[in-house]
Amino acid sequence: MKILCIGRNYAEHIAELNNETPDEPVIFTKPETALLQRGMPFFYPDFSTDIHHEIELVLRVSKNGKNIDPKFAHTYFDAIGLGIDFTARDLQSKAKSKGLPWDLAKGFDGSAPLSATFKPVADFADLANINFRLEVNGEVKQQGNSGMMLHNFAAQIAYISRFITLKMGDLIFTGTPSGVGPVKIGDQLTGYLEDEKLLELSVK
Repeated sequence: MKILCIGRNYAEHIAELNNETPDEPVIFTKPETALLQRGMPFFYPDFSTDIHHEIELVLRVSKNGKNIDPKFAHTYFDAIGLGIDFTARDLQSKAKSKGLPWDLAKGFDGSAPLSATFKPVADFADLANINFRLEVNGEVKQQGNSGMMLHNFAAQIAYISRFITLKMGDLIFTGTPSGVGPVKIGDQLTGYLEDEKLLELSVK
């Protein structure tokens, strides 16, 4: 099982981090060990002092595919959930400043909490109009809509599959909206897909 992630997919998030807008999707991966088991807390790691939350819509790949045509891409995922792309911003900034990869800043153990349930694609009237949000201690910190993506679901699947074969069970983190910020020990994070609570975890 692979965890494939899309970076810089919301214009306002690109702006808040002073990044350049890419011409093509930015792809990075997380190892399977990044998945946080359902119901488990996130333990703040000792190698960072600046862990940021990044809420994302997550696609569950439902069949194998390579070089997928965008017009058929919707047939390659069957459910949508929520995930958090925890990022060690201090490690990432240090790596970026040296022009080095930032795998450790994104792929450390527990850096990919996943919602306990996924919603079937058939439950959504319009895949280009899906609302989601993250609350930290009851306060809304991030709000997004799939229609704000620079690269929609079909474009992501088509692009990734040019280089990497998709397999059943793979997860695609589709990018985070603006509002990313630090978490601290004691925080309670809650993720909503539309108005349904799908994800909840504590920081310890």
